[in-house]
Amino acid sequence: MPPSSSSSSPRKPASSREIPAWGRRLRTGWCRGVWVMGSWISSIVRPEEEAGGLGDLPESCVAEVLLYLDPLEICRAARLSRAFRGAASADFVWEKKLPKNYGYLMGLASGDRRPGKETSLCKKEIYARLCRPNPFDGGTKEFWLEKSSGGICLSISSKALLITGIGDRRYWKYLPTDESRFGTVAYLQQVWWFEVNGGIDFCFPAGTYSLFVRLHLGRASKRFGRRICSSEHVHGWDRKPVQFQLSTSNGHRILSQCYLSKPGSWILYHAGDFVVDNCNAPTTLRFSMTQIDCTHTKGGLCVDSVLIYPEGFRQRKVSSTSM
Repeated sequence: MPPSSSSSSPRKPASSREIPAWGRRLRTGWCRGVWVMGSWISSIVRPEEEAGGLGDLPESCVAEVLLYLDPLEICRAARLSRAFRGAASADFVWEKKLPKNYGYLMGLASGDRRPGKETSLCKKEIYARLCRPNPFDGGTKEFWLEKSSGGICLSISSKALLITGIGDRRYWKYLPTDESRFGTVAYLQQVWWFEVNGGIDFCFPAGTYSLFVRLHLGRASKRFGRRICSSEHVHGWDRKPVQFQLSTSNGHRILSQCYLSKPGSWILYHAGDFVVDNCNAPTTLRFSMTQIDCTHTKGGLCVDSVLIYPEGFRQRKVSSTSM
């Protein structure tokens, strides 16, 4: 009697003629760091299997697979074989990784904001170009793409901010430092009225973004090659919280507050999140940071920059604020 369908005997696998070698490796093989469609692609092709290896895959098929990888994985996959290397340079692969308004970003990076300006660079080179820091507005602002996700990041220096009293050296002064990407920070010695305002008009790709202010209590310097921090002027920040305000041209408005703490460390204070729906129209951002209780003075604060990251982009030493 033939065995019933409920028999526990294992079913024979398909023969090697039914599934080519590269297909079996694509399903279950190992690769050095490239994950595709729930499986690892093998980068180890034994000599006896070279005839049916990954190198025999058409570039067009490989390129379709690479669409499911992030940019760093695509670069790693390019080392697997000649077919993967060619597919990893395909324009349609990298165009999917670029922001939809990459033409605007390239114009901003090159200083030529004319729409439709053509470039001789391929899409992979455009991606690499936009991943570098791209200064604009006289070098007081920078933007770049986050390499692994292609999300836009932006930084605004203290010299692009409107700081009340910055022209009076009794209260504020700019200090050179290698701890800022702009090489300079604004240092507050002592003031009664603390107010910092700023804004930007920028065509952000659609998505949700977080705005941070990078601050440091105390004045950092180096002595005999070692970093030291002077807290001589640090006072007043434990009396009342600093107020953060963020508003956008599409109606978003956020108010939050936070006590400044942890002298000697650079802290990113989260001021709020905002949403962008249209990447082709500039979004106007206005933000401020205030502590205007004139019953006491405050001082010893370094203001470095305002940072804008895609939501969820993790940074070390981030302090949350209360709404």
